[in-house]
Amino acid sequence: MIAFDLCCSQGHSFEGWFEDGAAFDIQMQTGLINCPICDDCNVRKLLSPVAIRKSSPSGAFPQIPKSPEESLKILEQVGRELKEFVEKNFEDVGTDFAREALKMHYGVEEPRNIRGVSSENDEEVLKKEGIAFFKLPSFDWPDQEPDE
Repeated sequence: MIAFDLCCSQGHSFEGWFEDGAAFDIQMQTGLINCPICDDCNVRKLLSPVAIRKSSPSGAFPQIPKSPEESLKILEQVGRELKEFVEKNFEDVGTDFAREALKMHYGVEEPRNIRGVSSENDEEVLKKEGIAFFKLPSFDWPDQEPDE
C-alpha cells in the first residue's frame, strides 16, 4: 500500500491510499478519484515531505553502517542533535513537569514546549487526564564533538 497526498482544483487537500503507483494512475485515468469534500474529479498529487530527500552537507546520503562502531557513532550524533534541539526549544521545568503540563491542559497557563522529569505516578496521572507526553532517554555522552 502507498499513500499519496492529493489536492483538488478547489484547493482541498486529502490523502488517498492505493495498492501501488500504477493503481493510482489507473484510477486517475478512469475518473475514480474525487475530492471527499466537494466531489471534484480534477485531482493532482502533492509533493510529500516524506518523499523529499534532503542532501547532507557533503551532498551524499548517509550509508548503512558497516560495523557496530559505525552504528554507535551515527546514533551518538543523532542523540547529540536531538539533545541540542530539545534544550534549545523546550523550557526546563525540572521536577514540575507534570504540574506544568496539567496547568496547560486545563487552561491555567498558555501552552508551551516544556521538558523535565516525572515519576511513574506523575505519568499515570498525565495518562489518565489524556495529556500526551514523550519520554526521551538521558543523554550522558561526553560533550566532545564526533570525529570528522
